[in-house]
This record gives sequence, C-alpha cells and structure tokens, in this order.
Amino acid sequence: MIAERKKRFLLGIDIGTSAVKAALVDADTREVVASASFPETVEREIRSARQGWAEQDPEQWWADVKAAVLLLGERTGESLEAVEAIGITYQMHGLVITDARRNLLRDAIIWCDSRALQEGTAALEAIGKERCLQHLLNYPGNFTAAKLAWVKRHEPEVYAHIDKIMLPGDYIALRLGDSVTSTVSMLSEGVFWDFREQALSRDILDFFGFDPGIFGTTQPVFSNHGTLSAAVAGELHMKAGTPITYKAGDQLNNALSLNVLKPGEIATTAGTSGVIYAVTDQLVYDPLSRINGFAHVNHLPGQTRIGLLLCINGAGISNRWIRDCTGAQHSYAQMNEMAATVPAGADGLLYFPFGNGAERMLENRIVQAGFGGIDLNKHSTAHLYRAVQEGIAFAFRYGLDIMRQNGLQAKVVKAGKANLFLSQVFAQVFVNVTGLTLELYHTDASVGAAIGAGIGFGIYTEANAFENLRQAAVIIPEAGLSQHYETIYQDWLKKMDQQILQNKS
Repeated sequence: MIAERKKRFLLGIDIGTSAVKAALVDADTREVVASASFPETVEREIRSARQGWAEQDPEQWWADVKAAVLLLGERTGESLEAVEAIGITYQMHGLVITDARRNLLRDAIIWCDSRALQEGTAALEAIGKERCLQHLLNYPGNFTAAKLAWVKRHEPEVYAHIDKIMLPGDYIALRLGDSVTSTVSMLSEGVFWDFREQALSRDILDFFGFDPGIFGTTQPVFSNHGTLSAAVAGELHMKAGTPITYKAGDQLNNALSLNVLKPGEIATTAGTSGVIYAVTDQLVYDPLSRINGFAHVNHLPGQTRIGLLLCINGAGISNRWIRDCTGAQHSYAQMNEMAATVPAGADGLLYFPFGNGAERMLENRIVQAGFGGIDLNKHSTAHLYRAVQEGIAFAFRYGLDIMRQNGLQAKVVKAGKANLFLSQVFAQVFVNVTGLTLELYHTDASVGAAIGAGIGFGIYTEANAFENLRQAAVIIPEAGLSQHYETIYQDWLKKMDQQILQNKS
C-alpha cells in the first residue's frame, strides 16, 4: 500500500490598497489550493483629509489579513498547520511608524500621497540632481523618505516618539511574528539606499537628520523575516514558529510571480495603479526621474538586478471611480461587456487617467483626471466605461514611450490575467496602442508571495520555482487596429499636453 503524501503548503499574503488577498499553494505541486480576499464585496477606502493626501489605517490591514487567512482556512478544508512558510507582498512606498512598544503613532501615509513633494524637492536641490540619480537612481520625490521628513517637520511630537519606521509589509510581518526587518529592495523603494556605496544613504540621512537606528535589520528578500508567534498562530489555526521567508513590494512581487527575473524581461500590472516593470543588470536611471529604479527581489552583492518602474497612479482606481459614479449598478465583468459594445475610440470620448496624486511620469505634476469631447446626445454609460479603459491604455503607451527613450527594447510583456487584464477591450487596446505582444498568465500577487516564500524557505530555486506557471492567452498587435488606435492616441496625446499646460498656469 502506497503511503499518502504528507501535504505541505505555502501561504501568500497580499496587502493591497483595496483589499487583502491570501493564497494557499501546495508546496510540492505548486498548485493553488484556495484563495480568499477580505473585504469580499467592498473596497477599502483611501482617506484624504486634504487634497493630495492619502492615508490608511495599518490596524485595518492587520484585521483584514486575519479575516482573509481565516476565510482561506474555511474554504480549503485543509489544516493551516501544514503551512511551511509565509510570504508577504504589499502596496509600496507607504510609511508606517511605531514607538518603542511597537504601537502605531499615526495612520500610514500611503503610496499615492503627494504631501511630501516640498521635502523631496528640498533634498534634491541640496544633494544635487546628478548625485541623486547616480547614487539613489531616483529623485527623492514623494517617496517614503520624504514622507518621513514631512512627519518630522509637521508633526514633531509624533516624530519624537518614533522607534522604527516600516513599509506596509514590514508592519504585517511585525504583527505576525514580532520582528522588524528590512531589505535592500525595501530601502531602495523608500529612497533610503545608496547603490554606489551599497549602504544606507548618508546624503538622505544627513540632510533630513534621520537616525539609522529607526530601520530594521537589513537582510535578503528571500530569508527569515521572523516566525509566527504563538498568540497569532492560535488565532489563525496555524503552527507557532512558522517562518516568514519572503517580503517584497507589490510591483517587484508581480514581476516575480510572472518569472520576470532576468535582464531584458518586462512585466505589467493594472490594479489600483498601473505599472510597467523592466529588469536590468545596470545601475541606470531616467535623467528626469520619470522612471524609478529599485533593487529587484534577486538583487544581491555581485548580482545587480534593478527593476525599472513606470507608474500610472490612476489606472484601476479610475475604473472603480467610474463604476461608483454610475451608481455601482454594474459589476466589473458587466462593465467590460458594455465597453465591448462601443466602437474603438468611444465615438470621440476621451479620458485622462490622472487625479490620484503627483504623477512621476509627468515629472511629479499633480494633473487632474477628466473627460474630453462629451456629447450629451451620443455618449452613454457604456461609452464612459470604454473611454476610461482606453484612456488608461493610452497612459501606458505614454509611459512606455518614456521607457523606450531610455533604452527599453522589449517586444513582449507578461501580465497576470487579473484586474483590468480581465477586460478584452483593455487588453486589445493595450496591445495595439503599445505594439507589444501580451502574454497573460494564471497567477496573482498572493500566489507569487507564496512561491517567494518557497524560494526563501529553500523548497525551490529561482530556476525551478515557476515550472508550473500556466499561460492563459497570448494577444498580438493587429496592423489595422494598431493604425486606428495610433490615430486616436495622437488625438489623446495632443489634448493631454494641453491639459498639462493648463495645470502649469
């Protein structure tokens, strides 16, 4: 009689802007056993007390993590005590601060918050543009370092009590296992890391007056970032001591989940924000810092792996906004179906997907979202849905052209079949306006985090971790459609340039 294989699992947790998602992956087959999201039917809000501000409560993330994991356990019927390792991915660039007792000092200032532009600009002027690009690969902008400087300047009583600063994934790891760790990848996304010196940036620390003791211990992405405490293990019906062996920002993790690890490979995602992410083995940068460079998950001493990231703040959030503005009467699937009934170009209706904070690809300008060419006698709700999806795709093309100006030569891009890429309209417009062949795969962020945990735990290597990655579709540009969309895009681009000029005045 053949003994039944002892099951062992990997748990992936994705701390998104709108929800937390958890996935349970069979460590031996790499198959997804179950997944769960929380909240299930609504999306978490971004609080904005003032224009350009964006905050969320880390305690809500933690509550949602616990709810998602418990829901996962209910759905699978498997014992979560068989989880061998945990991986975490999270919304990038957010600032979480705690005191010496690990208590939160304020809500998190998240990725799309623009309040710290003044602090970032001051650092840029003091350190110098060329030195910032050479050493940080970025301008300080409104990244985590500038956000922390804003707290120091405007909330000195809060800053005085800071013991540790964290990114969102660090905080969830802390709540799971009571350890505070960091990585070069995480420090670079906060613009705290000097790539030339391979150390915390003295320029940033000295200019802002930050104490290096506020950071967690720096270690590789694929390593032990703490172990599950007995108290939390009891709450989640898991095994105490289960290690957290992977922790990375969402866009780096998205690339990992698509097996985008080698120089020359690129990935894209269209969630709350939209991103094109290209891997290189060179310390390169955009002279205007419209593209950002961060240490990829497999960046190590002696192995340079930089992720060049082009971000569009107003991607999926635009789709959610138009859904809510039309009474939330249609599901996203229904919106996609309705958009498909409208001809390419939405009968002249254009949409500009901005309005969610300073856009780095627009040199940190705060540009408002808007429609152009509305015809009250012609345009319907379906036109609005299609115009929004087309406008987001056009913004991807705008960003891709910036990356091409900086040497990107890729012809194929990978994406998970999720979010906006579930829309046939969006995928078709994306392919034909960018000229890229799109490979879609059955994966998502939480699954990527689980596989990352498997690499960190030593079950997999980078070479074999994605042997079972399944392709969902390949969409290639069509000459006739590409030409048609090029005409529409040029009209969109002309009007967008006019909008930017209006914002300057």
